[in-house]
Amino acid sequence: MISLTPKDVLPEDGTAGTLVGRVWLPQAGGPAVVAVRADGVFDVTARFPTVSALCEESDPAAALRATGGERIGDFEAILANTPPDSRDKARPHLLAPVDLQVLKAAGVTFAISMLERVIEERARGNPSSADAIRKEVVRLVGDDLSKLKPGSEQAMKLKQVLIDQNAWSQYLEVGIGPDAEVFTKAPTLSSVGSGMDAGLHPKSTWNNPEPEVVLVVSAAGKIVGAALGNDVNLRDFEGRSALLLSKAKDNNASCAIGPLLRLFDQTFSLDDVRKMDVGLTVTGADGFVLEGHSSISKISRDPTDLVAQTIGPVHQYPDGFALFLGTMFAPVKDRDAKGEGFTHKRDDIVTIAAPQLGKLVNRMRNSDECEPWTFGVGALMKNLAQRKVL
Repeated sequence: MISLTPKDVLPEDGTAGTLVGRVWLPQAGGPAVVAVRADGVFDVTARFPTVSALCEESDPAAALRATGGERIGDFEAILANTPPDSRDKARPHLLAPVDLQVLKAAGVTFAISMLERVIEERARGNPSSADAIRKEVVRLVGDDLSKLKPGSEQAMKLKQVLIDQNAWSQYLEVGIGPDAEVFTKAPTLSSVGSGMDAGLHPKSTWNNPEPEVVLVVSAAGKIVGAALGNDVNLRDFEGRSALLLSKAKDNNASCAIGPLLRLFDQTFSLDDVRKMDVGLTVTGADGFVLEGHSSISKISRDPTDLVAQTIGPVHQYPDGFALFLGTMFAPVKDRDAKGEGFTHKRDDIVTIAAPQLGKLVNRMRNSDECEPWTFGVGALMKNLAQRKVL
């Protein structure tokens, strides 16, 4: 069971930034959009029925600061009531900080993770084959492609060399080619927040967390803020076939975002995201500890490029979208058998952290053991209408 305090999840500067979240209100039978401030958690749903609506403001941070709202409690109490095992259903608990935004993800945006995807593909989802294949791929491609600009003339020359050596891969195509991989991670409203269980498909035997920054983008394509995310990945499913991407990525509770959305203001900007280091710690009940990090400064495509490849004349998002930026983290530390690398075990505690965004903490369970997702868009609209806030 997870036990969390504000110090465990808030940014290093506490509530100095403009922090927005969502809280389940039992008395309302639905979620509230909240501002998390030094003096408590304030319900601003009457002004902003959804986080999506707030993000459509010309200056979301200023709009939130100008809205007082009704105080519903201390962040400490609401956070403490969030883990499912100890939750009092009559009291508020924390949710993921996005709602109507489409949940999108960019893949293969770092050289290291690109190489691991090639390895997954060649191993056909078999972790025991990965170590030997990893050495062969690094021999052919090298282990540092961070200076290679996707779509550039240099990248296209490398592509031809690899094709000539029968070493080309669909993952290299999206890693160094002109077009980014952007896919739909999960259904709208299905993400889980900090303190909640995150899900793994019960048939998966080779999987890992993916610590990422998640940008929140308006319908006009404006990046308005960021949160942390875990783009939970099944390496065996995707390794068997890239056509299994949806099964590898989209399962109950397999999309975690939180702890809060930090809006861009005078304390936090996109440039802060560009130089952000995202840390990861996995702590197992077996005593195993895995640590890693993902540095956005080493991303192959700028966040604005990924956003531009997601939204535009050929694709619109009327309620905005949340975009996982990808990760450079690829776990190779052996957990059990030598050469088989890392895979999750039941009750692993995953902590994803960045100084300006706080910590996203989740316990790993099989997706069919996690709380079922039952509150969708229809339920949200009906609830907001009943509360007369639409």
